[in-house]
Amino acid sequence: MTSKLEQLKQFTTVVCDTGDLEAISRLKPVDATTNPSLLLKASAIAHYGDILREALDLSKGDLGLACDQFSVAVGCGILKVIPGRISTEVDARLSFDEDALWAKANQLIELYDKAGVGRDRVLIKLASTWEGIRTAERLEKAGIQTNLTLLFSFAQAQACADAGVFLISPFVGRIYDWYRKSTGLDYTGADDPGVQSVTRIYNYYKANGIKTVVMGASFRTLSQIEQLAGCDRLTISPELLQKLDEDQGTLERKLLPGAAGEARQSINEAQFRWASNEDAMATEKLAEGIRQFARDQEKLEAVLAAL
Repeated sequence: MTSKLEQLKQFTTVVCDTGDLEAISRLKPVDATTNPSLLLKASAIAHYGDILREALDLSKGDLGLACDQFSVAVGCGILKVIPGRISTEVDARLSFDEDALWAKANQLIELYDKAGVGRDRVLIKLASTWEGIRTAERLEKAGIQTNLTLLFSFAQAQACADAGVFLISPFVGRIYDWYRKSTGLDYTGADDPGVQSVTRIYNYYKANGIKTVVMGASFRTLSQIEQLAGCDRLTISPELLQKLDEDQGTLERKLLPGAAGEARQSINEAQFRWASNEDAMATEKLAEGIRQFARDQEKLEAVLAAL
């Protein structure tokens, strides 16, 4: 019997959610993703000490640029051990400024280009704000593919489809966290609100021929992963990937193209903002996620400033 991880890889592209090169080398995902929180954790790993100092030197004291240099350096290291792509996130503090997001995304691509990495191996991660989605639309038209993260609502998924983004990362675990705290219920299996959210989006995309890749993210349990087996991609922490690798049970595919999905409906800015206003979970978790990434970006800048 093969492990659940190997079974999962038969119908889902497995992505590793970490900046830990050792874990990536051991678990052999196709793609990898990073974010400010993961980069902050990576900065504490001894292997990255010289890379941090080099990033600071190259930036000539510009801490924001130093963070970008470090992020790209980590991404380049990861690309040496995976066959696919790295997702690199823009500064979360720019999440509501379309022009600033555009400039930062292009700066990251330029840094990868200088490092000899083509844009075909990079996805630029942006928070799924209205401004982030509009920036992604511009980037896609310019040949820079994107990963829209911190996605918690169907309205966000609709807007991303309209924008023609390459990939979305709907968060499973954080939706589960909100509903568990709100209701006091411990959801399991197909009753998990996070699982239901991704399933709805997946079925909507497939039923309407939307090419955007659905990559479930932010998992708390193996059950959540198992319920979304068959999703285009799943980005999973090294800890949960290891548990999947050690589990020799049978894994059943749950998501398949061809399931019933809602009719396609485009969404404009007013509709997007109203839908967001009506969805307390999505509004709160998006704001919380942006704040968390912003604080971790500031902590990474402080690490660099102390060198």
